[in-house]
Amino acid sequence: MTQDQKPDIPSLDLVFNLNEFEVIASKTLPKAVYAYYSSAADDEVSYRQNHHSFHGIFFKPKILVDVTDIDLSSKILGEIFQIPFYISATALCGLGNPSGGEIDIVKACGSTDVLVPQMISTFSSNSLDEITAAKVNEKQTQWFQLYVNGDRKITHDLIKKAEHLGLKALFVTVDAPQAGNREKDLRFKFSCANKKGPNIMKGSQTANGTSGALSKLIDTALTWKDIENFRTLTSLPIILKGVQRIDDIIKAAEIGCKGVVLSNHGGRQLDFSVPPIEVLAESVPVLKSRGLDKNFDILIDGGIRRGTDILKALCLGASGIGIASPFLYANSVYGQAGVEKAFDIIINELKLSMRLLGVTKISELTPDLLDLKGLYDRYAPSTYPFHFHETSFEPNATV
Repeated sequence: MTQDQKPDIPSLDLVFNLNEFEVIASKTLPKAVYAYYSSAADDEVSYRQNHHSFHGIFFKPKILVDVTDIDLSSKILGEIFQIPFYISATALCGLGNPSGGEIDIVKACGSTDVLVPQMISTFSSNSLDEITAAKVNEKQTQWFQLYVNGDRKITHDLIKKAEHLGLKALFVTVDAPQAGNREKDLRFKFSCANKKGPNIMKGSQTANGTSGALSKLIDTALTWKDIENFRTLTSLPIILKGVQRIDDIIKAAEIGCKGVVLSNHGGRQLDFSVPPIEVLAESVPVLKSRGLDKNFDILIDGGIRRGTDILKALCLGASGIGIASPFLYANSVYGQAGVEKAFDIIINELKLSMRLLGVTKISELTPDLLDLKGLYDRYAPSTYPFHFHETSFEPNATV
């Protein structure tokens, strides 16, 4: 869906923050599509708390610092990027943007002054071949997010294909043995017929909810032994996506993983799971005390909507910050131009906030710039301020 197709969509010039992309999407996307994109587990407490947990952290700015030149360059998984964030994987971009799908995101990542790293979902609407071929700059970095299939041959073939196509890292999702109870999504039937779904879903997949259909393709028997086996299949660095406990972070480091993504799947899996920013604050000091922080990256996603959110996570020791939904909504409503606009918004917020904080480089972001006294005051409003979905009770609605 593009601005040209919907004349009632506001001009991009009127979009001033990432939250507004969801507001516009909630009013313009088909109800079934928005229900899938926005749905979270049960009462959606973790979904809301992910964002509001950042509100419990305050800054302690430095003064009288020359902040004329701001350097956002960051090292993530051994590679230097011009920015400290990346696009995290989201499934089925083609539902919101049928003409562009993931391809518009690829083009946006390579068309701006900075090359934004992109994580590609196993359940992308476009094929992995199409997505990698769409790069507009040979220096673009793409990573592969893997959902492990019950048929290990399918999974092993995907890993080999990702490596062959030049993807730089393998992110294994470990927090979704089954889709969470996403009730808004469940109100709509999903069918693969004539839809831009993943190639491995072609056929007669039909279910209550898009998440339910995807869940049928994920193995509930995934264990640590599988992770160790994947290391024998590929030379790609392996990162576990969806880690939520300190002991699991430690084990991932000990078995040779190159990092973890602290995430509760955007609150879409187990409701009342701990906000990732809390796990980050607790885990980094433990890893440093054990000497496990060398050549091991702690990434984080979930609820990040502002440049200040990114700075708070970086101060606490995150190597890189994943953002998913805002870019998904920007792509759904405006296509490539929307994603590029979202990049501009977050980069400008980062530069401004660093100046006001009194720092000029990412390496200067440390815990002493934060007041953490309110971090563990868990409170999320009963309704999300940018959540405008209208519940549907249409029995035959299909996405």
